[in-house]
Amino acid sequence: MSQPSLKVTIWRKNRGAISSRKTAVQTANERIIMRKTVLTALFGVAIFLSKGFLPTPIDKMLIAVQALFLALGALMANPLGAAKVSVIGAILTAILRPALAPLTIIFALVYGILTDLFVHVLRVKHSEKVVRTGRLVAATTISTAITGLLSYYFSAYVLRVMPLNPLLDTVILAGGILSGLIGGYLAAITWRKVVKNLVS
Repeated sequence: MSQPSLKVTIWRKNRGAISSRKTAVQTANERIIMRKTVLTALFGVAIFLSKGFLPTPIDKMLIAVQALFLALGALMANPLGAAKVSVIGAILTAILRPALAPLTIIFALVYGILTDLFVHVLRVKHSEKVVRTGRLVAATTISTAITGLLSYYFSAYVLRVMPLNPLLDTVILAGGILSGLIGGYLAAITWRKVVKNLVS
């Protein structure tokens, strides 16, 4: 076999190997995208199930589950992973509470965007798989406290659908902060033990 034809044969074999590697990588990437999409939807449904049936103002105090899944969404599906998760949960909740549907969706979107923002600003992800627990807890606590206060203020002082009560204000603020702390800590553990392996 001559030198040029040998080179052509080697090139064709390598081209086939490279093509099959590209196909394998594309298939793996498609699987990861599909897993992220499914998990985003499941996280939104979990938020709905944990919050949708609670009466106001209890739903504004007990949001550790929501903080957990929004934090996981922010870590998993950049950009705006938490916003996507929160909107899915809000749309499902709005079906149960149609009178407050616009506010439910708006505040859920604000909560998701704030979670995404603080996860990014505080540089919670050290690398693709490593998460800084303290920073994640801070990000979820800050976003939860801000959203809880905005939501309560709007419900109590603007719409007047809740009684004005300083004690209730304090309980909601404390409950929101505690929920953010718990949700952020649980999100860090869940990310390390389960989710990071599903999406990488």
